[in-house]
Amino acid sequence: MNEEIKIIERKEIPKGAIMLFGFPDVGLVGVIAASHMISELGLEEVAYMDSRLLPPLIVLHEGLPHSPVRIFGNQNVLLAVSETALQGELIYPIMHSLIDWGRGKGVKMMISISGIPVQDRQDLEELKVFAAASSPEMLKIAQDKGIEILREGYMVGPQAVMLQYCSTLGLPALTLLAQCFFNYPDPEAAAKALEQLANVTGVKVDISKLMEKGEEIRLKARDMMKRTQQELTKMRKTQEYDIPLYIS
Repeated sequence: MNEEIKIIERKEIPKGAIMLFGFPDVGLVGVIAASHMISELGLEEVAYMDSRLLPPLIVLHEGLPHSPVRIFGNQNVLLAVSETALQGELIYPIMHSLIDWGRGKGVKMMISISGIPVQDRQDLEELKVFAAASSPEMLKIAQDKGIEILREGYMVGPQAVMLQYCSTLGLPALTLLAQCFFNYPDPEAAAKALEQLANVTGVKVDISKLMEKGEEIRLKARDMMKRTQQELTKMRKTQEYDIPLYIS
């Protein structure tokens, strides 16, 4: 665990839960999905991150201060969320600390919810969700559920660090990537990702409100999308459009 980062627990943490990650990224898919899960499943804040590495800001909810990086949960699910765009240099220490903490709680699987930008997103009637995994066994789980595998490509950001670190530690991990807009909040993509999350884990979330309130969510998320886009550009996120030279 990074000594500069503390995860302070507010409630008893269940053992053997599934740990999910929803961080600002393309289309804000992970953040929108996480926010919807918190309200629909009635998840409570169980822990939060305290660190001088984080920007000197708090998030006010109902007039009370909260850390921008928090963990919500119930008996089955732990959900790590950031309400601010993370600078590139913070992603490694923050993700490593969260994963180390989850590992200490005996989580059985880690899943990151994110997006994959497509240039003709506005023309797509049906959005696809792709999977990448920390091990062949986890890939097979996704395939057996009918999820298409992202076989070649680049991945940038928190979910990239999560997959790499979980692979190193031998932890079962999966990233679900819904086709989305690059620089426009995409609640429809978040809904698609949540459908496949239910398919893989059995954690079901009603997505009807997410679809109904699409425009309202887009308006609320505009400012976060702008800040996130600036950080993504610095991290060369647009490289995800490229196809890598395959080196076996």
